[in-house]
Amino acid sequence: MLADWQVSAHISPWQNAPMNLHVRKLPYEIASVSSLIGEVVSIDEWAQRAQLPSRHGAGALDGATLKRLLGIEGKSWDPKLFADMDASVVRTARAALASARVRPSDLEAVIVVTSTPYEVMFDQDAFRLMRALGVPDHVPPIQLGSGCAGLARAMTVASQLRAGTVLVVAYCLASLVTGDGEGGVGAQYRKNEHHPCGRTLWSSPALFSDAACALVLRRSEKQEGAVVYSRDSLRFGDEAGFPDPLMHYPGGAGRHPTGTPNADAYCCYGMSAPHIKRYYEQGMLLNHQALSAVDPEYGKRVRRIYTHQASPALVSHFQRTSGLPEEKMPTNVREFGNLVSPCTMKLLDDDLAQGRVAPDDLVCVSVVGGGPERGAFFARLRIESV
Repeated sequence: MLADWQVSAHISPWQNAPMNLHVRKLPYEIASVSSLIGEVVSIDEWAQRAQLPSRHGAGALDGATLKRLLGIEGKSWDPKLFADMDASVVRTARAALASARVRPSDLEAVIVVTSTPYEVMFDQDAFRLMRALGVPDHVPPIQLGSGCAGLARAMTVASQLRAGTVLVVAYCLASLVTGDGEGGVGAQYRKNEHHPCGRTLWSSPALFSDAACALVLRRSEKQEGAVVYSRDSLRFGDEAGFPDPLMHYPGGAGRHPTGTPNADAYCCYGMSAPHIKRYYEQGMLLNHQALSAVDPEYGKRVRRIYTHQASPALVSHFQRTSGLPEEKMPTNVREFGNLVSPCTMKLLDDDLAQGRVAPDDLVCVSVVGGGPERGAFFARLRIESV
């Protein structure tokens, strides 16, 4: 049985110095998982809708160019479905509760994870979700403004709770926050001279996709799980703290309040591509080394390893360099785009439906994301029905 402890692990061959890791026991098993994506459109069709202007001449970027630049072939892009919170996010949460045979009144904690909320202030997404589900009023909302590494942060928070049953809900509303309301892309992402990432803003709607997921965690006496997490603000492996937040969205709050000059131009998700590449490649390897410090044979012991689906190229790079068995590492980014926090749970949900994992297997999740932050965890599946 795992306890909280400090361990030191030598990172090799990617790092030469010791790395201090804080490992927490994760006293929960996954009792159910549910996921939802929208209409999947080909990148050719999406490019026709988006009409992203080419930076190197007249006309718009076509599907072949986007596929070459980003590596994706399709996207979950469904503003009609995801504009309805009840039909998308609430529906997904209800499915997870039903699968786990858990009533809303049984929940002792609810954790909502999103960097693209329906409403920005006062954690209204979590309030609305819990009201729709009928979660008792004495259960406080826990809403995490987290992106691609959101499940690692959620599991770290859950590991410090005393709750018996926890609902975790995560979603990405890419077509709503970057779209034009009609299936295309918002004007501020096509041409923007004020945002610090203005010239590359087109890549955010092109890469990110719509998705929702939910999972029910049930406390276990065996406590086989473990979670590691890092913000990398003070140290990044053996280097100084990582300097860039990866995702830049400077508008809409105190820095550029609504109604002030160019506020709309700053209300965009901009990716810092070179920093993202470096952080993903090194951060995922640091996650791998952290898990290896907990269990040097984890790659053999777990049934599946679900990694963050940042882009096809980055996923392939980690598969090649980690030394982990690629046959245990499914991918969906080429098919659906980057589903952000729900991407790993979509992989797990599909594996369960297709019989690639059994309801009592041990699985692993490893993710990195904006903040920056990263983390990974082991968890046992205890799913009664699939």
